[in-house]
Amino acid sequence: MLVLSAGFRPFFLAASLWAAVAVALWVAVLQGGIELPTRFAPAAWHVHEMLFGFVLAGVAGFLLTAIPSWTGRRPVRGGRLAGLTLLWLLGRLATLVSALLPAWLAIAADLSFPVALAAVVAWEIVRAGNWRNLGVVAAVGLFGVADLLMSLEAADVTVPEGLGWRLGLAAPVILIPVIAGRITPAFTRNWLVSHGVRNLPARSDWLDRAALTVLPVALLGWAVLPGLRPLGYLLILAGLLHGLRLSRWRGLASRPEKLLLVLHLAYAWLVPGLVGLGLSLLLPAVPMPAALHALAAGAVATMILGVMTRVTLGHTGRILTASNATVAIYVLITLAALLRVAAGLTATARMPLLLLAAAAWIGAFGAFAIVYGRMLLAPRADGRA
Repeated sequence: MLVLSAGFRPFFLAASLWAAVAVALWVAVLQGGIELPTRFAPAAWHVHEMLFGFVLAGVAGFLLTAIPSWTGRRPVRGGRLAGLTLLWLLGRLATLVSALLPAWLAIAADLSFPVALAAVVAWEIVRAGNWRNLGVVAAVGLFGVADLLMSLEAADVTVPEGLGWRLGLAAPVILIPVIAGRITPAFTRNWLVSHGVRNLPARSDWLDRAALTVLPVALLGWAVLPGLRPLGYLLILAGLLHGLRLSRWRGLASRPEKLLLVLHLAYAWLVPGLVGLGLSLLLPAVPMPAALHALAAGAVATMILGVMTRVTLGHTGRILTASNATVAIYVLITLAALLRVAAGLTATARMPLLLLAAAAWIGAFGAFAIVYGRMLLAPRADGRA
């Protein structure tokens, strides 16, 4: 089957569809329209499915597509890819109806996908001796640990409260500077050179190393010890370092090409997210939910959409430029993130802002599924295998 010829095809489609469907279900729960047969509290189910359903599917699609170029090995396709896709779907169904299942069975079904994905990624990287990317295995493993902790907490097993979702959010936020820190300046450099621009993004140096060191220490420290005030200063420092790092990548020069600009925009969301999270530890008046959604709906979701659109175009033999529909997708996800952050800053207009944010979110991912779904299910436009 064509859809099983490359990892980005089934997983990008699954990520976009589930992002839209899961938020629509969440809105229906909020409005009192339905009650889901899950062991998770409504808010916990929403967080769980955004992190381990939507985000992890997007991460899987990217990694399974990128690893062959990192390792020189053949891509995961066919039966192995079908198995991974079915395990992801099994996790979504088991979590949704977990109240109807034995707790151990629901947890095992849900964990099967992150465990299998970590095993496949580790196998490919280790077999190729591609030690530079071994940290990616740890990031996928962190998703699995976080998922297990959230599932155990939902099953009333005594675990540190909230540790699972905090680690689950930390995993993609830590991945963004690593992966986007490679592709964003590289793609920008190539585009600028092709347009005769000589002022190019800065090469990696001590600032990049400092930013990449401080962020995981600060974020994992917060995940484990969320009430430790000194971590607030470290999170603020991490945000400022990544802001400086981004400022050297010539993002504004790339603004005519929205496929590039959206990667810079997604990275920029790290700054208010990390600084805001740090301030929320230091100043009680600063609401943590706004900072968390700057990271989740801003940095993570925007980066996933930016990568999914670019990878889909490139790997289906199409021109790497943003159509009007693609620009509309970027506008909608940016609007969704802004509205969701605003909802975290106010109590009086919270629900209307939440509903508007959900509508923009569903519009963004629904549009991706419609516009890019046809590409994901069709042969390459250039006729290549």
